[in-house]
Amino acid sequence: MAGEIPDLVAHARTGTGKGAARQSRRNGMVPGVVYGGGSDPLPIEIPFNDLLKKLRAGRFRATLWNLKVEGQDDVRVIARDVQRDVVKDLPTHLDLMRLKRTSKVNLYIPVEFEGVEGSPGDKQGGVLTVVRPEVELRVTAGDIPDHLTVDCSGMEIGDTVTISDVTMPDGAKPTIDRDFVLANMQPPSGLASQSDDEDEVTETEVINQTADTVEGEDASED
Repeated sequence: MAGEIPDLVAHARTGTGKGAARQSRRNGMVPGVVYGGGSDPLPIEIPFNDLLKKLRAGRFRATLWNLKVEGQDDVRVIARDVQRDVVKDLPTHLDLMRLKRTSKVNLYIPVEFEGVEGSPGDKQGGVLTVVRPEVELRVTAGDIPDHLTVDCSGMEIGDTVTISDVTMPDGAKPTIDRDFVLANMQPPSGLASQSDDEDEVTETEVINQTADTVEGEDASED
């Protein structure tokens, strides 16, 4: 289940405060602090380009990182805040929280839909519409799943798959306490359009009916 945890390489900062933070930025770094886990806060700095690349890749705050700082033991962390410049929208500071293997944390886990091709709905020209490509789960830091798997091999047109249809990994639980939809099998667009046209024709025919042609209507009334 849990895959390899990606590294986040940082350097220890010797100074603290606004002056030290400004100097760190002038040196092409983003200052930050690591806290929690029963240890003292640790001032750090991360190369600006490295952090920006990870931010642009997405899911930065939803990823468990293996923080590597020279002279320190590796520690698992999760980003709790990334401050940005209000004008340029570039990172200026970040806060990381240490986690133990037994710590519980909320993370967005990707959902993979398998068996769509060749399913009854697919053979009928249906299209799987994904409502939630990822789901927020409460998980244990030492056992984070790579993804959730949804079996769509038996889906027919009109079928819906919800979170209750998914087997949860051990120790994982959705943060939303209801049976929400993950995806549904929609009819082919041509069939849907044809159905809409038929509805419109039927409605027009009813509107154009007269007392002489409506069954059960007394045509003698004036």
